[in-house]
Amino acid sequence: MRYLTAGESHGPQLTTIIEGLPAGMPLLAEDINEDLARRQKGHGRGRRMQIEKDTVRIVSGVRHGFTLGSPVALVVENKDWQHWTEIMGPEPLESGKEGEVKRKITNPRPGHADLNGGLKYGHRDLRNVLERSSARETTVRVAAGAVAKKLLSLLGIEVASHVVEIGGVKSNVRTYDSIEALREITEKSPVRCLDPEAEKDMIKAIDDAKANGDSIGGIVEVIVEGMPAGVGSYVHYDRKLDARLAAAMVSINAFKGVEFGIGFEAARRPGSEVHDEIAWSKEKGYYRTTNRLGGFEGGMTTGMPIIVRGVMKPIPTLYKPLKTVDIETKQPFSASIERSDSCAVPAAAVVAESAVAWELAAAIVEQFHADRMDALIENINKQRAYARDF
Repeated sequence: MRYLTAGESHGPQLTTIIEGLPAGMPLLAEDINEDLARRQKGHGRGRRMQIEKDTVRIVSGVRHGFTLGSPVALVVENKDWQHWTEIMGPEPLESGKEGEVKRKITNPRPGHADLNGGLKYGHRDLRNVLERSSARETTVRVAAGAVAKKLLSLLGIEVASHVVEIGGVKSNVRTYDSIEALREITEKSPVRCLDPEAEKDMIKAIDDAKANGDSIGGIVEVIVEGMPAGVGSYVHYDRKLDARLAAAMVSINAFKGVEFGIGFEAARRPGSEVHDEIAWSKEKGYYRTTNRLGGFEGGMTTGMPIIVRGVMKPIPTLYKPLKTVDIETKQPFSASIERSDSCAVPAAAVVAESAVAWELAAAIVEQFHADRMDALIENINKQRAYARDF
């Protein structure tokens, strides 16, 4: 299973093509639109979210509500494109207007891809970089992730997330009655937090940052329940599933770190307080009495819930811009200001769900026969029974 995205932040549309889905999987636009709407929510989002009401069009690979086994193409139109046709249009400029490029950018933002991207591809107008490096691209990553979540749900695997820290304010609530209860609470929270007291302080921290022309980051946690044991590999480094999840998490815009289970806390504890003891029951089969390793051992799933956290740095576009250097004049300058959020951590939790869901679904499709959805369901059920009776 793989996908490719295309599109610029202010281009006409964002596109993703997904390959490798089983045939016969039920899929509707509503399955995807729900997560697209969730991505646009959250305290601290900017005006762009008021302009764009993201909805998907399925333009290939699905017939009468079921996948065909051929590539699935998804399109999300940019409503703001109508105001950017002259700036971002694909047609050449008229003769004599080459020097009239609108909204040209030559002062790169610290912390963004602007300067490095210009150096890599030779762009003197850094808009050519920032239009693609924008987190707007995560729209169709969420669309692809929503498709993966649909596949996982049909296999009895559920994915959810919550925010555990924003701007130094930490949630003191990490437990929940069920994954459905976690979803219910966080969907009602403007910062996707389980802790109502921390929620208030997070909102204040976001408002203070906005008032100061600044931005703040945070930490999100993704939880997956129902993954069968033994998915991944201890044999090859590039097939270790936790490694693939780590790469997926830090591939999200502005994510700079990742940990599983107790994560870096493991460095400060003895082994007896890190490793999860193994038990067995007729009903459960093998299970761990704790889950400090976050559902992974040896690069493979243990059957316990997967717990993975990602660290998001503050967004680099600031309304109180940092100092930079103009690439044309080489003179000190204030960084460019583009429309931006003061905090996108709540939205990033939804993106992280998608990144995790995609890697899990891809690993399952690789490991089990998956040309047909009914065959895949049968194979996963056999694997669960085998692991229980092993």
